Amino acid sequence: MGKGARTSYRTRSSAPLADKRKATIDRIAIAIGRSAASPTGLDALAVCNLGLDAPGTQTSGAGAASQSPGGAQGDGGNTGQQGNGSGAAGQSNDGPTAADFVDITKVAPNVPKVRRQAGASTGAFTSRCGVNKQGQHNSDNDIVAPGVSNGAHHVHDYVGNRKVDFNSTNESLSAQGTSCTNGDQSAYYWPVLRDTTRQGPDANALGGGAEVNKGAILVPATVTITYQGSPTGKVVAMPRFLRIITGDAKAFTNGTKNANAHWSCTGFENKVQLTDKYPICPSGSKVVRSFAFQSCWDGRNVDSADHRSHVAFADAGGNCASGFKAIPQLTMRLTYKAPAAPNFAVDGFQGQQHNAITDHNDFINMMMTGQLMKQAVSCINSGRRCG
Repeated sequence: MGKGARTSYRTRSSAPLADKRKATIDRIAIAIGRSAASPTGLDALAVCNLGLDAPGTQTSGAGAASQSPGGAQGDGGNTGQQGNGSGAAGQSNDGPTAADFVDITKVAPNVPKVRRQAGASTGAFTSRCGVNKQGQHNSDNDIVAPGVSNGAHHVHDYVGNRKVDFNSTNESLSAQGTSCTNGDQSAYYWPVLRDTTRQGPDANALGGGAEVNKGAILVPATVTITYQGSPTGKVVAMPRFLRIITGDAKAFTNGTKNANAHWSCTGFENKVQLTDKYPICPSGSKVVRSFAFQSCWDGRNVDSADHRSHVAFADAGGNCASGFKAIPQLTMRLTYKAPAAPNFAVDGFQGQQHNAITDHNDFINMMMTGQLMKQAVSCINSGRRCG
């Protein structure tokens, strides 16, 4: 789907107007919150529904919002992407607290194992894209809030595509360079992790300290990007421009339906994964954030109104639902030399308490004209390790 198709889709669902209304309302709420309790329940004021649904997608606006317990989708929906989380807004303590951290050595093993079936695709393809030492940051989100500056209200780290912001289009992304050694132009981005004992350069900026995301941004020690196969069969190529969000930036108030946070420590991650707590790692061990993206695709759409319906997770046995096809599963592993607990936190929305469960990750597939993706699929399906 090229720019024209994407533009048509956005027009039908009226997402840009809703996003801009939401961003304006959010800024008003933030301004009020600096001198008084932040107002709540403003999300509904931004909903714009023209009554025209894009074929094969879920209706935007109130219908999409009703999916989540909190009435919002966090990073995964038009109505809830931006602004303060309902219910928790106005709290003076923006977290995290000592209670949000747990000693990893005292957590029981909890990593599930999926048995591979005959014909499983056992290979892997790795993109080496660096750790964002150059400091490519902004508080935009091109997937959920295209055309809206500061649409994320928290700061993102980027690797891969060299210029991703609220003005990005399929054409502009295609024209950019990449930090990946194999020519992968894909956009990989996630909320930054901060050392809360130090002041960062964005202490008074939107997306940063002005929206309670305080501290110095930590550069990951490592970023590992790997595409893996399916335990039940072969995978098919992802379409170019496929957009996927995993996790929910508002899971603290929305509930766990779309949450997909995984925290651990080096030396423990094959045994223990935390979802709603940050890890306290032993001496010499690094903090680990890991992400396993949805690995089933509807075979038609590169995006959807709620930014989720076009992709899905496989079931406990590794099977995709009827009508969905297995695609290479994007997995990401970030490690950090973080300060001692409780002195680090992930960026997030006001009212989300910087809770570990709100961790999330975003991806736009830009593998060069599909050739690199074909190579990746060939490696994965033939059991080789490439990249």
